[in-house]
Amino acid sequence: MHHDLAILAVIWFSVFIASYMADKTRLTPVLWYLFLGSLLVNLGIVPEQMPEFIHNFSELGIIIIMFALGFEENTDNFISGIKRSWGIAFFGALVPFVVAYSLTLYYWNDKNMALLCGLAMTATAVSLTLVSLKSEGLNRTMAATGIMTSAILDDIASLALVAILVPIAAGETGTDIIGIAIILAKAVGFFLIIAVLGKWIFPSEKGVLKFIPAFNLFSLKNVLSMGKGEYAVLSLLLIAVAVGLLAHYFGFHPAIGAYMAGLVIHSDYFDFHKEQNTDYFEQSRRIVDNVAFTWIGPVFFVALGTKLIFYPDVFISVLPESLLLFAGLFIGQIASAAIAAYYTGKFDWPSSLMIGFGMLGRAELAFVVMNIAFVQYKIMTLEAFYTLMLTAFLLNISVPLSIRWWKTKFKN
Repeated sequence: MHHDLAILAVIWFSVFIASYMADKTRLTPVLWYLFLGSLLVNLGIVPEQMPEFIHNFSELGIIIIMFALGFEENTDNFISGIKRSWGIAFFGALVPFVVAYSLTLYYWNDKNMALLCGLAMTATAVSLTLVSLKSEGLNRTMAATGIMTSAILDDIASLALVAILVPIAAGETGTDIIGIAIILAKAVGFFLIIAVLGKWIFPSEKGVLKFIPAFNLFSLKNVLSMGKGEYAVLSLLLIAVAVGLLAHYFGFHPAIGAYMAGLVIHSDYFDFHKEQNTDYFEQSRRIVDNVAFTWIGPVFFVALGTKLIFYPDVFISVLPESLLLFAGLFIGQIASAAIAAYYTGKFDWPSSLMIGFGMLGRAELAFVVMNIAFVQYKIMTLEAFYTLMLTAFLLNISVPLSIRWWKTKFKN
């Protein structure tokens, strides 16, 4: 445990350096978190295989980050955003899949490996994008909502594709239609549970449930007001982790569940103890933001940066393939998402291009698919693995840089 705490101390020290460098360079801290994470692992300061404690701590960080972002979002905007985002989700995933599949098939002439390479490069790393947008003061724009809703739809589709494509690529017998149906049913079931929480359980002191005594115990307003509001933040973090675990059970990344949990918590729940002249909603929001973006959340991005380990011979050999794949995905992702946002989502062109830039990131699902293909099934070669790793890293770097550049032309 002492060794684990030493690694955490090193990561936290790098967060200080990243914040200082971000202030001096006027770049988002996320970019420096990723860079310093990669630097730490390549210098041998932190191990290539992070201890379970650090892994779990970083997972907690992304859960709280996503909860904080959902906590600030307006639920009505989010729901209307889903209606506008189907085209962004579909075309913004289809084009990157086709680009990655085509190029990797051309590189290595292996259809099974190309299938999983295409899948790995499909889903957007929304956490990186939303943190970058927040650092630029753009996280409450309709473009940010469009990115988030599209990414959730992408995640649902990607989970189904994992169930379909992995058995095919692994050479297993056919696809299990029942298994695919179960995945889709779980997705629907999870969002129904979130709807019930937001509509009836949390505000159980209102509506028909107020006549059922047991449900009054779950009234979020009563829970938050305990101890004159002293346990409000603890209650919020417990909800974030609990719903995150629920999302994991249903097959989603816990961060998606945490975002949805934050989304259904309204400022009305904090309307208590008025005689103290304290804005408990704003107070809780500040504390949650501090936890998410200052001392726990950044650990996730530093740990993410440690996934890019520099082996000179391998990197040099795959550099041309990586750069070409990066260029194809960069152009294809921006163009497909932006055009879809403009024509199917009815966003203006500045917002559409911001959505295109925001869909560039690749993280959680990409690494899950790469792990399945490279480690579990041995479908992906070492060269293909590092091509995807380097491409994902370049795409992740592009997110904060492109958002910072486009901010000067973007109209809120």
